[in-house]
Amino acid sequence: MPPGQTPEIFAPGIVSVAGRYEYGISFSPELNEVYYTVDIIGQGTGIYFSRIENGSWTHPKRADFTKSRMSAEMEPHVTSTGERIYFIAFNTGGYKICYVNRSDGRWNKAELLDSPINSDNVLYPNTAINGDLYYTKLSELKIFFARYRDDKYSESWEAGIEYGLHGFIDPYRRFILVDAPKENDKSKDRDIYVCFRNNDSSWTRPVNLGKEINTIYNESYPSISPDGKYLFFSRFNEEGGLPNIYWVSSDLIHKLGSQRHPNP
Repeated sequence: MPPGQTPEIFAPGIVSVAGRYEYGISFSPELNEVYYTVDIIGQGTGIYFSRIENGSWTHPKRADFTKSRMSAEMEPHVTSTGERIYFIAFNTGGYKICYVNRSDGRWNKAELLDSPINSDNVLYPNTAINGDLYYTKLSELKIFFARYRDDKYSESWEAGIEYGLHGFIDPYRRFILVDAPKENDKSKDRDIYVCFRNNDSSWTRPVNLGKEINTIYNESYPSISPDGKYLFFSRFNEEGGLPNIYWVSSDLIHKLGSQRHPNP
């Protein structure tokens, strides 16, 4: 059963498995495929996937989009068409955005994104429906975005988010989710916040999602399901500080948004 207002572990024993890191989850538009990052000590970091067959999720397998040409693959993002996945690949050159396109039901050879974006180390790529790409620029520890023009990303700009590391854009760019250390807290504990888009295309100051989402543990890597109904994130509450993926109704986000613009 889908969760309500209280976060629950997503697919325990299948996606969220004890004794390992899971984070950075993304779904196909039809919600019948799931891709996410798994980090197993001694086995490295890779993207795993599962799909619904005969009404049930298949046993997850490692995607290996780069055919082991890169030492790590992580943080997949399925675009709104379902025909491309952006992800981060790591090798001696650093953290770069790669992608795979789908044709005839299969994912083609992984390609490095040909863009000035990859001149830096970057993390957590995701896109709006119009193709704009949001990501974290590690040299500045800030969220940037690039507009999709003429089938490429030629320029990028700072998104203008006051603070936050991993940013996930709402498909319609109404809000962006970020994770960041608690305000006025010198600990490493991270919370999830939301920034709403103003009429002038700037963003509001980050708003904490509250105690139902944010606990004494780290909450990080936020994302929204393609249908907009659920918030996904990782909570680092397993023994040893390992994370599991949680999901919860996105109603809280929409409620906070309506409080900014109440009905007349």
